Amino acid sequence: MNRDIYQEPLVSRYTSQAMQELFSEKTRIATWRRCWIALAEAQHEMGLELVTAQMVQELKDHQFDIDFEVAAAKEKEIRHDVMAHVYAYGLKCPTAEPIIHLGATSQFVGCNGDLIIQRQALALIKKALLNTIANLTNFSRKHKGLATLGYTHYQPAQPTTVGKRNTLYIQDLLIDLDYIEHLEKQFKARGAKGTVGTQATFLELFKGDNDKVRKLDELVAAKLGFSEIFQVTGQTYTRKLDMKTAETMAGIGASAHKFAVDLRLLSNLKVQEEPFAKNQVGSSAMAYKRNPMRSERMTGLSRKLMGLPADFASTYANQWFERTLDDSAIRRMDIPQVFLLADAVLRLYLNITKDMVVYPKQIKKYLLQELPFMATEKILMAAVELGKSRQEMHEVIKVHSVAAGLVVKEEGGDNDLLDRLGNDPAMPFSKKELLALIGDGSDFTGRAEAQVEEYLAEVVEPRLSGYQDLLGEMDSSLSV
Repeated sequence: MNRDIYQEPLVSRYTSQAMQELFSEKTRIATWRRCWIALAEAQHEMGLELVTAQMVQELKDHQFDIDFEVAAAKEKEIRHDVMAHVYAYGLKCPTAEPIIHLGATSQFVGCNGDLIIQRQALALIKKALLNTIANLTNFSRKHKGLATLGYTHYQPAQPTTVGKRNTLYIQDLLIDLDYIEHLEKQFKARGAKGTVGTQATFLELFKGDNDKVRKLDELVAAKLGFSEIFQVTGQTYTRKLDMKTAETMAGIGASAHKFAVDLRLLSNLKVQEEPFAKNQVGSSAMAYKRNPMRSERMTGLSRKLMGLPADFASTYANQWFERTLDDSAIRRMDIPQVFLLADAVLRLYLNITKDMVVYPKQIKKYLLQELPFMATEKILMAAVELGKSRQEMHEVIKVHSVAAGLVVKEEGGDNDLLDRLGNDPAMPFSKKELLALIGDGSDFTGRAEAQVEEYLAEVVEPRLSGYQDLLGEMDSSLSV
């Protein structure tokens, strides 16, 4: 690492090797050359005499023989990156040099290359997303019946279960998966469309034969691994696709952000935490602290990811007519960033959900502190069943509930509602009987446990079953 110049933290700190390699200069130029090979090979197969089998083979033999220094020097001279690499490729392939890029415009390699790389990047994101869902599925199943306080407005509400809460995160990620599956169908080849999308140059090469030009388009796309082509383009494929890609990645960021903030709040309560490494330092000053550093990092990276769609929308909206070059510089940054950010966020999500820690006794402590208030209706109904007046019992419970609430809020004391009720002669239950009546809180979670079982069996597992080849151990280790 050159420490004398700025280094992109997404690469140096947060992202996977696979995603970094995918957006490397080496991969980009090798993919451009794959496009040039596909074009030459298709032209040869369709009988274009200018292109020989020897030329095609020479191009294939030197696809990965890239002289970046020569290309950089040429680009500095001519101010055009694609033509600089045509020149560098031609030096390696002297026989094929006359037909490299024949009939094409720069966006033949630019757009088709981008689409190839982005489709591969989307596959990596999909795999990480699926494995995160699998982690949460295992966690939800394990804790499906563990009663815990629910929260609305971050105030204690009716109990739910730890497993049920985590199905909510799964549901959000399954929506993200829906959008990825839809996006996958939108990835088509730009194909061989010419300078402004009219295929005029290719029509000239094939002596006005429309059918051959259409066949060339289809054949090039197939050789690049696409079954479909954008039937109409300007100079580029529509940047609307980039916008929808960014929105899909930002959706993953939003889901991760929601989870991460919730976990940070739970960490404050000491009821649930992210994994904590043996030698991890939580604070430079306060040695006892176990700060939720991974969740905080995930929040920050997700925030950046959620903000990127605005860039993509502006870029798309400003594509004048067939194309304008103001998309070039920003896409060089935004396209890699949107995938690298999604990759970084999901690596954290995978890492955290693999070994999340739950503290049942602390959960029970909070639950029991609030449970007497939540159990008052049950106590009221039980008293009525013994012949007591509902109105009288309601008044008794109300008076003691208000008093107990003041003890907690104003005096910092424990919730003594059951003591008060048990000692009131008007109440037909002792404290011991009241404790037995309300139990451990599991009776107040409704159908939460059943919902977990049903949701996992009927929705999640059938969905994951179609992706068994993508599920399994993934490297979720973090560099820092």
